[in-house]
Amino acid sequence: MQNSPEFVSYVMELLAPFGAVRARRMFGGHGIFREELMFGIIADETLFLKADGENRADFEARGLERFVYYKKGKPMYLSYYQAPEETLDNSGDMLAWAGKSFAAAIRSGTRKRS
Repeated sequence: MQNSPEFVSYVMELLAPFGAVRARRMFGGHGIFREELMFGIIADETLFLKADGENRADFEARGLERFVYYKKGKPMYLSYYQAPEETLDNSGDMLAWAGKSFAAAIRSGTRKRS
């Protein structure tokens, strides 16, 4: 799950207008945090955003991949989906999707130390 520093920096630049967002190395990739809440993951040069019952259909309607890793050969799925391609080309799209994913992180109620 390696990420180039350039890709991580690029994503962080797109998210800069969203507020105090930071990337933290974890899981061999990077977690994306705002206010101690993880709402994104960067793994293998791909951005994944948090989903829940309120925004999951937005990701699924576009056929976006769910984040999965393997533990002892068994797939482990997390509540994160690949960000739509346009989010990496347009700051406005990025902020809209990040906002929905951050709201999902708030609803999950799980705060993590970043």
